[in-house]
Amino acid sequence: MNKQGTIIIIDDNKGVLTAVQLLLKSYFSRVITLSSPVTLLATLRQEKAEVVLLDMNFTSGINNGNEGLFWLHEVKKQYPDLPVVLFTAYADIDLAVRGIKEGATNFIVKPWENEKLVETLLQAAGSLSPKEGKKSRKETSSASDMYWGNSNAMLQLRALIDKVAITDANILITGENGTGKEMLAREVHARSTRKTQEMVAVDMGAIPESLFESELFGHVKGSFTDAHADRAGKFEAADHSTLFLDEIGNLPYHLQAKLLTAIQRRSIVRVGSNESFPIDIRLICATNRNLQEMVHQGGFREDLLYRINTIHVEIPPLRERKEDIVPLAKLFISRFCKQYDKKPVTLSPEACSKLTEHPWYGNIRELEHAIEKAVIICDGNEIPAAIFQLTQSTNKTETPASTLEEMEIKMIRQTLDKCEGNLSAVAAQLGITRQTLYNKMKKFGL
Repeated sequence: MNKQGTIIIIDDNKGVLTAVQLLLKSYFSRVITLSSPVTLLATLRQEKAEVVLLDMNFTSGINNGNEGLFWLHEVKKQYPDLPVVLFTAYADIDLAVRGIKEGATNFIVKPWENEKLVETLLQAAGSLSPKEGKKSRKETSSASDMYWGNSNAMLQLRALIDKVAITDANILITGENGTGKEMLAREVHARSTRKTQEMVAVDMGAIPESLFESELFGHVKGSFTDAHADRAGKFEAADHSTLFLDEIGNLPYHLQAKLLTAIQRRSIVRVGSNESFPIDIRLICATNRNLQEMVHQGGFREDLLYRINTIHVEIPPLRERKEDIVPLAKLFISRFCKQYDKKPVTLSPEACSKLTEHPWYGNIRELEHAIEKAVIICDGNEIPAAIFQLTQSTNKTETPASTLEEMEIKMIRQTLDKCEGNLSAVAAQLGITRQTLYNKMKKFGL
């Protein structure tokens, strides 16, 4: 893909600016970063930008998003056709939606996923059509290609997928966070008879309860405040394709009946409408929770579990297939060297041993983040073991956390274990909202 022109990024966090600049320099000819929006209009007068990535909060202690909306309006006054993508925290999604209504092209949630960020910005800049979005992920990252490895557990899993992928059977994928459940879902879709259509993925844990029906089933114009036009939901978008519902175990009990009804009837009704739309989907769900145990405890509907669990697939954690760790690390090294325009590097023997011995409680996602950081930091042709600063344990004998981030990770993990994965209980015990908890889990790869 040819590089686009200029992108301007405005964020008061220098770490964010550096990380995004490194990521985007492979896709844009020029990446301009600003730590304050005060000079944004002057910069736009001097530079012809294809897209602007604008944070929503700049003043310490003020997190209402009004600053971002103000500067969005200022940009749109002078440059009405310039795409502006908003950069926002998970808790401010409602503000980002308001920004879309007031002229923003799209929004990106922090902490971001690199592939999604690149895809969104390229679409805004006009180099990708929306339908090409998912395709661009595969082009920009080899991580979307399933790596099976050589462990017995993964070979058995592959044999099962070989049998069921071609069918339309509903599949439930379980496994710890970071084991690659969405990657496996995409592999199943790619082997199915529906592969000519794009798979539609929904993160059930990230949908606010108030938007559940609208997101999944769509709505009609005038059905609620700010519903200015008809909108199709995820079920309609996945018609004749695969619908992947990630984190299905986080769906509140009172909403599970609505999902069950749509699955049973194979039809949906948009919010505010009486008209039923037939849907033809292949359903794949995923969770890191024990749904059978949740059924016993009254947290998950048994009839819904039967519907989504025609075929059950369990992905083993990375620590149980140590022979796959170094090959996976090498794949990530190759990808990130290309992504960050770095010369090819290798792992030292000591680094290979260190990676193999680490328990990887965050699984493939944790390994990926560790390799990405190592590739960015490494100056030579070989990555030494010392570059990997890995937390060695999560049990009671672990050494005290030395940073605030390590303390947060430790506390969240302990509370998750204590509450057996019940996110609402974990959030209540930690004194934070469920959305904040989910945000932190995504950030730390938990």
